Amino acid sequence: MLRIPFEEIVAKIREKSGLDEQEITQRVDSKVKQLSGLVSREGAAHILANELGIRLFEQTSGRLQIKNILSGMRDVEITGKVISLSEVKSFQTNGRDGKVASILLADESGQVRIVLWNEQANNAPKIKAGDIIKIKGGYVRQRNSSNEVHLNERGRLILNPEGETVNVEIQAFQPPEKTRKHLSELQGTESSVEVLATIVQVFEPRYFEVCHCGKRAKPSEGGATCDFHGAIKPAYSYVLNAFIDDGTDNVRAVFFREQAQKLINRSNDEILKFKDSPELFEAARNEVLGANVRVIGRATKNEMFDRTELIANSVVLNPDPEPEIARMEEELNKLRENKA
Repeated sequence: MLRIPFEEIVAKIREKSGLDEQEITQRVDSKVKQLSGLVSREGAAHILANELGIRLFEQTSGRLQIKNILSGMRDVEITGKVISLSEVKSFQTNGRDGKVASILLADESGQVRIVLWNEQANNAPKIKAGDIIKIKGGYVRQRNSSNEVHLNERGRLILNPEGETVNVEIQAFQPPEKTRKHLSELQGTESSVEVLATIVQVFEPRYFEVCHCGKRAKPSEGGATCDFHGAIKPAYSYVLNAFIDDGTDNVRAVFFREQAQKLINRSNDEILKFKDSPELFEAARNEVLGANVRVIGRATKNEMFDRTELIANSVVLNPDPEPEIARMEEELNKLRENKA
């Protein structure tokens, strides 16, 4: 099933109908209420678009710009410039060896992660930043709210295809510089923000099945199922939620796997033990309650609960106070200069 974010559906309806965003949102919410909550806002927006005669999907396969890629698409073709790439990693599943590598690819419309499986991963050592590659026969999956294009033995990767140009600068796609903000200043749109706060609540980890490829798996009888690898013996990953407070506000922060380990200062194996022995988590929780934490991450708006949340990309528990003291002194000096 193709998936398109609610905000993009609203933008398309607005563009093609002339309705303003507020009216579209009101109509969507009215339809959700009319259907007794049995449909999501995205589903209601699809229904509204259909009633207005608006096509949300102009093209679902073939050559696409990166911005037009949607989860669920198959047999897609894209061309872009390599921004960065990972090393080839080996794994074993069901007694078989496999390989995987990834590439960050950009065109004039945006960027996307390309995941290369097995024989396709053998192309990775031949590729460098700045190369142009064409992907044919890829399929699109969603991970952590972002789309990825996967390429297996049915697809094709062409390195520096003749006659192809991509007019993007690599520097333009480097990670944005983080900005320090108070929690009360978060708008839910910041792609890279840094906060310093105190941990005031930590909830037990939530566990979910994953495949060796890192994708979420679906529980099934006797194990789990990966959309790509079929029946598997699953591993487990987890997410940990906490509330942090900096004196101006408090927000829910979300910590996946490695960041959860850093937040509660526990190894992966120790956190996995909490799954079967949740009482062991109390000691870890009590150790960090009241501790200071510096978090760099992405702020998002949780529409369901109408609140801003922080998705952590980097965590430092009990950071060195000296840089913070220096920062405060610098801010005080600037205030004095402005008053003078």
